[in-house]
Amino acid sequence: MFRRRLRLSAAAGAGLLIAAAAAFLGIAPAPAAPADEPVVDVSIDSFAPVAPKPGDPVTIKGRITNTSTTTFRAPQVLACIDRERLTSNDDVADIDTEQDVAMNERDSCTRLTNPETPTFQQFEEPLAPKASVQFSLTVPWDEWRITKNTGVYVVGVVFRGQPEGKDRATAGRARTLMPVIGAEPLPGKVNTALVIPLRHRPTQLGGSRFANESLAESMAPNGDLGRLLAIGDRRKVTWLVDPSMLDEARQLQNGYVVTGPDNMTKTGTGQKVVAAWLKAFEASRAKGNQVVLLPYGDPDVAGLIEAGDPLKKIVGDARAASEEFNLAAGSSVAAGFTNGLWLEGGSARSKYLAAASTGFRGSTDQDLNLVSSSSWTTAARPNLTPSPVYDVLTPEGPQSEVRTVIADSALTAGGPDPDAADSPLQVRQRFAAETALLAASGASTVSVVALPPRGWDADGRATAALASGLSLPWINQTDVGTVVATAKNPQTTKAPNVPRTDAVLNGNQVDAVHGLTDTTLTFRSLLSAPENLSESMERALPRSASTGWRDFPDEGQRYAAIETSSVNQQLAKVHLVNSVDDKGLHREIKVNLAGSKGTFPLTITNNLDYSVRVGIVVTPANRTDLRIKPVQTKVLGPKVKATYPIAASAEANGLIRANVQVVTAAGDPVGKPQELVIQAAQYGSVGWILVGAACALLFGTSFVRIYRRIRTERKNPAPQADTPDPLHPAPLDPEATTPDRPEPRMNGVPEDVPASLKEGVGSKDG
Repeated sequence: MFRRRLRLSAAAGAGLLIAAAAAFLGIAPAPAAPADEPVVDVSIDSFAPVAPKPGDPVTIKGRITNTSTTTFRAPQVLACIDRERLTSNDDVADIDTEQDVAMNERDSCTRLTNPETPTFQQFEEPLAPKASVQFSLTVPWDEWRITKNTGVYVVGVVFRGQPEGKDRATAGRARTLMPVIGAEPLPGKVNTALVIPLRHRPTQLGGSRFANESLAESMAPNGDLGRLLAIGDRRKVTWLVDPSMLDEARQLQNGYVVTGPDNMTKTGTGQKVVAAWLKAFEASRAKGNQVVLLPYGDPDVAGLIEAGDPLKKIVGDARAASEEFNLAAGSSVAAGFTNGLWLEGGSARSKYLAAASTGFRGSTDQDLNLVSSSSWTTAARPNLTPSPVYDVLTPEGPQSEVRTVIADSALTAGGPDPDAADSPLQVRQRFAAETALLAASGASTVSVVALPPRGWDADGRATAALASGLSLPWINQTDVGTVVATAKNPQTTKAPNVPRTDAVLNGNQVDAVHGLTDTTLTFRSLLSAPENLSESMERALPRSASTGWRDFPDEGQRYAAIETSSVNQQLAKVHLVNSVDDKGLHREIKVNLAGSKGTFPLTITNNLDYSVRVGIVVTPANRTDLRIKPVQTKVLGPKVKATYPIAASAEANGLIRANVQVVTAAGDPVGKPQELVIQAAQYGSVGWILVGAACALLFGTSFVRIYRRIRTERKNPAPQADTPDPLHPAPLDPEATTPDRPEPRMNGVPEDVPASLKEGVGSKDG
């Protein structure tokens, strides 16, 4: 009964598995298998003990889910094993995934078909589409039929059933690694440093404004960061931390508001959760767990370096910001940390490693560079025993080689089946198998560094399973600092030479970061003291280029747009006074220019809280005869206005349209240019002739009159003093001209006036 098989088409069966693997790996899938070749999903959720000794029974538990549209009759699961003993790490790496073999043809895991043992489980009911059943198999040691020597075996579970209208077949399989520890103790020890990244995409929009609650939710005990931090309670680990995340968390615990895409705000609710997480993080540091700080914001190092200046400079500034970070803010725990760098894949090429690891403000020989061994091709991968510390050659950099710690990617690879490689159980079993073989390889102690790849563990469960392996008897828990300190005479190797196919930021995101960078640099150039640029503006640049945006590109672009708008609002506070109306709208500026040369005033106001150095540039828009004398920049204090006399000249009259631009001392434009209308009112050539003729006539006639008068006076000289001059008579004698005293008056009228005339004086009749 157990030997009946349905011989599926090998090509069609392989198509199913290749399509599934393609979906997992993100590659273009091959054509799907025909729908009449059903398969089920088999998952192993429990395997105990992790590393059995000869004589130990092994219990395997899991679940079968019918993902097809066919009902399977007489369903059953059976334990299986590949009895080839793997004795080296290379053997483990060479395990065939059998992705090109139809499910029913996969025979690398031999079924244990003894129905009298719990290695076999028959289900009573048919397995309908979408139905799921649990299984539990216990394999006595003798059923494996393997030696008692130390080694690693591939074991698993096979599902068999009879699809409707077809013969009985194998329709599903799951495998894992089983390290077996022989009767003799392992001769060596493995000093293992587990590095756990604590990162989160940026959410702070400035001050107490946050884009969402995701960081606070992640720091809850059942959140991603909450579960990761809990690992440090029971294990010695090395934290790989983005200091930007810590800055945001500190603000969250002090109170915050959430601003949605519609700009509506609401009070945040995660203060207590975040405060508890920060307290637990400080407790972990107090226990001695090492902290390595990533470049501030964890920016896309390779993408920024590839983009060139000014984006390339963000990398150095981010590393300098981490070097100056106050890890002990508000804490009694000493602020000891290591400034670190984390590269993998094509991002670890020598040009990126050299540019990101040296030359930044505050760099020291103690800085740590972490690179995953998966960055190298298999053939070029450095040997990581006995030590993972290497001097990597960097001919493009200021230093010919860079001290680097190479994390062993095999320790977190999981497997052997690609579709379940990153499940917590598979990660734990792979770690146990890899380290057991290292401990069995010799009596000397070897050191390894385990660092999960970026984007590998979405919820922290696989990392927790990996950490559980640190309790294995052949493991010595340590940290990266100790691994580096004990490395004597590190070997030299070439940097990875693989294409950079793992870029984080897409083209639109790079453009958004570039726009924010240009705007921020303009604002810095505007300030008379560039060091007054706010820290929030400086920190926004690496945050906008964070690798945390890998799975949230739209959020990343929104973040960069909001930060750019915020800087532009500050720039708008320095503007031409007469270019903005009462409603804040820009309007054209009108000035007059009298004569061929003249000046007109333009006034700039600085409504910032900082002093700025600004100037004005005027460029004609419709005429080529307008000439503007260069204007010197001026320093404007906070809330101060300044008027700039603009010296201009034009060869012809009429309207001249020009653009006026406020600029920084470096010539960077501040805001948009404003339209300037110049009314040039000057005399033409005919006008100047008429003016000249009028002036000549005026001065000519005046000269003739003066000349005639002088000539007349010469012909008629002045008379002698004793000869009367009819034109200049002598002055009269006052005594001679004084009249006699008037006669007495009555009512103001002389007495000798006739009575008839006196009656009307002073009378009512007047």
